[in-house]
Amino acid sequence: MTWLNSSLFLTSLLLYCSAAIYDRVDQLRNATTKFDFVIIGGGTAGSVLANRLTESASVSVLVLEAGGSNIGAIPTQIPFFCTLSHPQYDWNYTTTPQEGLSGREIPYTRGFILGGSSSVNGMFYTRGSADDYDRLANVTGDSGWSWENVQIYFRRNEKWTPPADHHNTTGQYDPSIHSLNGINSVSLAGFPQSINKNIIRTAIELGGIFQYNLDMNSGKPLGLGWLQTTIDGGNRSSAATSYLGPEFTRRPNLHVLINTRVTRILQDRSSPGDRLPRLNVVEFAQNSDGPRYQVTASREVLLSAGAIGTPQILLNSGIGNSSYLSSLGISPIVNLPSVGQNFTDHPRLVNNWPVSGNRTFDDIYRDSNLSTFLQNVWSQNGKGPLVDTFVSHLLFARLNASTLGQFGEDPAAGVRSAHYELGFSNGDISVAPTGHFIGITTRVVSPLSRGTVLLKSTNPFAAPLISPNLLSNEFDLLAMREALKTSVKFLAAPVWKEYVLGNPDTVFLQPEMIAAKLGLKGPQDEQLDAYIRNNTGTSAHAVGTAAMTGQNSSFGVVNSDFKVKGVEGLRVVDASIFPFIPSAHTQAPVYVIAERAADMIKSFWRD
Repeated sequence: MTWLNSSLFLTSLLLYCSAAIYDRVDQLRNATTKFDFVIIGGGTAGSVLANRLTESASVSVLVLEAGGSNIGAIPTQIPFFCTLSHPQYDWNYTTTPQEGLSGREIPYTRGFILGGSSSVNGMFYTRGSADDYDRLANVTGDSGWSWENVQIYFRRNEKWTPPADHHNTTGQYDPSIHSLNGINSVSLAGFPQSINKNIIRTAIELGGIFQYNLDMNSGKPLGLGWLQTTIDGGNRSSAATSYLGPEFTRRPNLHVLINTRVTRILQDRSSPGDRLPRLNVVEFAQNSDGPRYQVTASREVLLSAGAIGTPQILLNSGIGNSSYLSSLGISPIVNLPSVGQNFTDHPRLVNNWPVSGNRTFDDIYRDSNLSTFLQNVWSQNGKGPLVDTFVSHLLFARLNASTLGQFGEDPAAGVRSAHYELGFSNGDISVAPTGHFIGITTRVVSPLSRGTVLLKSTNPFAAPLISPNLLSNEFDLLAMREALKTSVKFLAAPVWKEYVLGNPDTVFLQPEMIAAKLGLKGPQDEQLDAYIRNNTGTSAHAVGTAAMTGQNSSFGVVNSDFKVKGVEGLRVVDASIFPFIPSAHTQAPVYVIAERAADMIKSFWRD
């Protein structure tokens, strides 16, 4: 794939020349060495904190980001190419062998760039259900986390933006629940796909679980509706382009050091009288063989390295299971056995059915001339199919009562919450060499499987042991199976009869499974389960490894105010704090928790 230069990016680059973004430590030292807050990670949550805390000119903030700048990273800015691999902007993690995935090791994408995973994700904007937030309020004992009480933070984050083609969006969303005054752009699809009308017709024809939902971000996501995305006029709207945009990074009290790895958080030995250990000294380096530097936060260290990086840094700092840390030769500071535990993700399975005709986006991936032409259209006019992500519509659904009755508990947060999701795309994002397809990506959004993030070595530059433990719980396998059966029901609607080639219930299975008929009992389901285990991967929606719980809970890593239990001067603010995974793509929920964290921190320090 050849990437074109864009006048849009050249303009942005010139703006950033005057911004306080440094790529060398000596540049930072020439600026200032005293900071009120040190934020570890310039990703989704860290960018929000940096922006909000520096609204007060009297507060100084340093952001330490492991990756590079997002400026000039054109492949990440074109929405449609979010499905392609961009190793230069990725941590390039790989999981341990996953028993539930037939023993496979799978790639685990994490954004290695300013903006973090908001700079490389699929840009889905889904808030989750009201139940998700009410459950968080109940678990933490903090009513501020309820659905009603977090609405202010959704509005602070969101800036509703017209789609790239400026089409009439009446009936595609509910304007009353969206904000025009936030920071991060949210929009609808800006290029019409050939399958869009038939998707909506299917919702009308089938009804039931396929019933049309005007806006899935109302707190009641069940049903089928238009996907909303973090896209601004055909360009990705990430935490870096919004919260760390040029108008904010030019603030004299905000400093961002990129290409910098945090190795440990250290105890402040100058405060011996504190009741608890005070961890407000950050050790960092710019390469594994280079010198280690230290910077002290006069107020707090805010750890926002994500659900993989945060537990790795905590463990290397002596915060975790004391016995485990001692076995690695790390001196424990505080015994928090929950660090690195409770790792939760949404299993994801890409499924494709061959279709008649060629009005799909498949050729964009494999025809370099077409790709170059469309990049020119995107760059010069902000138009064409590259202005959108790969999905136009979503379905959120629950298992029926009889199926759910096979299990002793409902893992969903409540009756308004989904168990699985279907995402509809006008092509194969797996990039098949030939043919044209309709794709339905299935996900389990209320999984019961739990995994771990542990240390492979005490070398902070070494990747940790990442085990999401996908499909280890029987419920998740059953939910994925039901999601596939729902996909088949969807494509069996009359509107698809002349479009989808072959029988929808068999065509996507491996040749030896062609005889299997979905919905039947016995070996057929076993064959389908084999297909699931052999092909499922990750949504890269990592959460839970530094879970938020009530102050007196025996489980968890942080209290409801994000403060790490048993220490002072340290908070964790990122996706790792969710004790349960939201039944949504995790980007919007992370923005919300970061917005509330910023409020809490400012209130605590009376700024």
